[in-house]
Amino acid sequence: MADTSTPNGTPGNWALEARGLSKRYFGGWALRDCSFRIPTGRICGLVGPNGAGKSTLLGLATRQVQPTAGELRIFGVPVDDPAVMPRFAFLGQEKPLFKRFTVADTLRMGAELNPGWDAAAAERIVRSGHVPLHAKTGDLSGGQRTRVAFALAFGKRPDLLLLDEPMADLDPLARDEMSTLLMAEAVERGTTVVMSSHLLTELEDMCDYLLVVAEGRVRMAGDTDALVPAHTLVRGVAPDGSPPAGLDLHTVIETRVQGRQFQALIRPKGPLPDDWESAEPSLEEVLLAHLRSPDAPSLYTQGARVEAEGTQAA
Repeated sequence: MADTSTPNGTPGNWALEARGLSKRYFGGWALRDCSFRIPTGRICGLVGPNGAGKSTLLGLATRQVQPTAGELRIFGVPVDDPAVMPRFAFLGQEKPLFKRFTVADTLRMGAELNPGWDAAAAERIVRSGHVPLHAKTGDLSGGQRTRVAFALAFGKRPDLLLLDEPMADLDPLARDEMSTLLMAEAVERGTTVVMSSHLLTELEDMCDYLLVVAEGRVRMAGDTDALVPAHTLVRGVAPDGSPPAGLDLHTVIETRVQGRQFQALIRPKGPLPDDWESAEPSLEEVLLAHLRSPDAPSLYTQGARVEAEGTQAA
């Protein structure tokens, strides 16, 4: 696979590339001046609190929403170019299926609407879950409906699969089954996946790339294996119940003080005092700290940042 870790990669190396991407609604900015890159062949977790702009970003990528400013490209091609349409598939949390259609009818519809339809793959996904082809989709369980929706998505043979909380309504067993299915199909096909999710443990198990948004701006972007080790969790004595002055020498994401003890998540800029305890945080600890502290300095790993070239939102 081509090296997509360097900032000078060719446009085709980036599944999604945003420059100064912004969207304003009547109530304010949903996204503002977002610039980032997601390499091809990765499973990217899209993380953020409710109202952070995740669904707006996916709406922009799927052409359901028009940007106020900036640019979004899919595999180097502007998202509003008709040539992009066959290259991506989108699956939302609602998984809109025609309830009166049978499973077989639904797959037949997929074949009619998609010229490059992979009937064998779609049927394999359905049959491996023992979903009856004659059953109406409205009579299926949540896990079965999700499987049929995934069959539609992968039957299109997309290079990019965009998922907006597709497993949020499933029980733990069905969610585990669908996660395994998603990983197996994506790896087999080399599909790039961008998945919005509130389930941080799910992201830790599945995703090797992250895009974190809060208050409409990008907070972190890049390789999971580089983002987490960039942080250190430190603990120690808090003189007079205040964080120690030594924290100011480092990039502080979040600080908490309880009694005479402090705990902080930092990005170290040098040696730490001997009287501080330090440990590498978990992915969940890093994500929660950034989401609780949207004013903390943003972090991009190599290749994830792209300059906006004069497309800043006013």
